[in-house]
Amino acid sequence: MATDCLGGIDKEISFKMDTDRPAAGRVMETSVTLIMDASRVQITSEGIILYATKGGGSLHLMTMIEDRRAYRILVAVLILWLPTLTAQGELAGTTEIKPRIVAFGDSLTAGLGVKRDDAYPARLQKRLEELGFRYQVINAGVSGDTTAGGLRRVGWVLSAKPEIVILELGANDGLRGLSLEQTKTNLGHIIQQLRQAGVTVILAGMKLPPNYGQEYTEQFASIYPALADHYRLPLIPFFLEGVAASSKLNQADGIHPTKEGYEIVVEQVLKVLKPILEERKRKF
Repeated sequence: MATDCLGGIDKEISFKMDTDRPAAGRVMETSVTLIMDASRVQITSEGIILYATKGGGSLHLMTMIEDRRAYRILVAVLILWLPTLTAQGELAGTTEIKPRIVAFGDSLTAGLGVKRDDAYPARLQKRLEELGFRYQVINAGVSGDTTAGGLRRVGWVLSAKPEIVILELGANDGLRGLSLEQTKTNLGHIIQQLRQAGVTVILAGMKLPPNYGQEYTEQFASIYPALADHYRLPLIPFFLEGVAASSKLNQADGIHPTKEGYEIVVEQVLKVLKPILEERKRKF
């Protein structure tokens, strides 16, 4: 799937990232400057292509970025920044300005292993349109992201000026056996920053496979209802309800949903999201 954006670009995008390699621990700084009167920006799984207004020329950014993780993060940044840089502030070539919902998460949000059109944010966009809700859903999922990584990305998410953020993070913390207290603290800081910016936060609960031990898995699962109760947030009890552990609805890794699995995920999200959108519709 390609995400197209109409309009000019004159913006420097800078970001820092922690490398996940064993030799890491260091921080790699990467800066990419895009100064171009672009008629179209195309983001694909293979690269980012800027099409010039005059002469039909194009620049393919994939040739400039060898590190795949750096590329994935840059894509996430561009997806968040491009709406704010266009003439009308909209993706997909439309001039209608829609309120934004940001799907903020890891590979489960990004849609690892499926086409971008089949990931839950894209499918949620379609379902909202079918239901008559005029919102733009932005996929801000980064594969491999932890709550610590998510905390570093809050500024990027807020740059998209979302009205609602669906927060789905923590699974990678649990799978790596990280400190549950730190995971809870990171999520709390993310929630606080989003709410301070006036964003409605929907928290997606997660669970771990039973082989991580009963005590650890129970304590991990309890993080989400505890945070939802503390911050009075709408909670999706379990993001993968009806999908987890199903060989038919998950890919070969047994973790990431298939296209059909994401259809169920979207319906789980809508159970919580739809009442919020209906309430907003009544108010405005």
